[in-house]
Amino acid sequence: MIKRLFDLVFSFFGILFLSPLFVLIVILLKIRSDDAVFYKQVRVGENNKDFLIFKFQTMYADADLLGELTIGERDPRVTRIGYYLRKFKLDELPQLANVFIGDMSFVGPRPEIRKYVNLYNQDQMQVLSVKPGITDRASIAFRNESEILSKQEDPNSYYIEVIMPKKLQINLDYIKERNLIKDIIVIMDTFSAIL
Repeated sequence: MIKRLFDLVFSFFGILFLSPLFVLIVILLKIRSDDAVFYKQVRVGENNKDFLIFKFQTMYADADLLGELTIGERDPRVTRIGYYLRKFKLDELPQLANVFIGDMSFVGPRPEIRKYVNLYNQDQMQVLSVKPGITDRASIAFRNESEILSKQEDPNSYYIEVIMPKKLQINLDYIKERNLIKDIIVIMDTFSAIL
C-alpha cells in the first residue's frame, strides 16, 4: 500500500513538473519526423497480464518489425534524436503514466514482451508476481546491453541464453528483499548510472 501511494504521488508530480520537458521532446520529435510521437507496445505485467507500455518514439516507423532488441550504440533503426533520448533514458518518461494508472511501479522487474516471457521457467515466472518497473537492478547492471549484443554473432540467442537468465535472477533476488528504502536506492543508482 505504501509503495502504491509512493508511486501515485511521485508519478503525478513527475508528470506535472516534467510537462515542459515532455512538450519540448514532442516538438523536437515532430520537427524531425512525421512519425508518431509516442510508441506503444504490449508488454507482460503483474500476474502475467498484458498491458500497453508508453515510450517516446525513438525508432523509425515499423523498425521493431526488424527485431525487438536494440543492438549497438548506433542502431541504424534509431533516429538521431532517438539516440539521445535513449542515452539519457528520456524515452522512458511516458511510463510515468503507466505508473500513475497502476500498470507499473517506479521500481520492479522491467517488463518483457510475450515472446520472451514464454521462455521463462517456473521459477522465473515469479518475476510476474510484482508490478514491473521503470527501473530495476538488472537495468543498471546491463546498462550497456546493446553494446554487448552488438558483439555477438547471434544477439537474440545470446540475449535468451545469457543476459535474460542473469537479469531474471537479479529480479528474483530483488523480489525476496524489496522494500521502499531499497527502491529509493535503486532510483538514485539509476540516476547515477545515467549521468
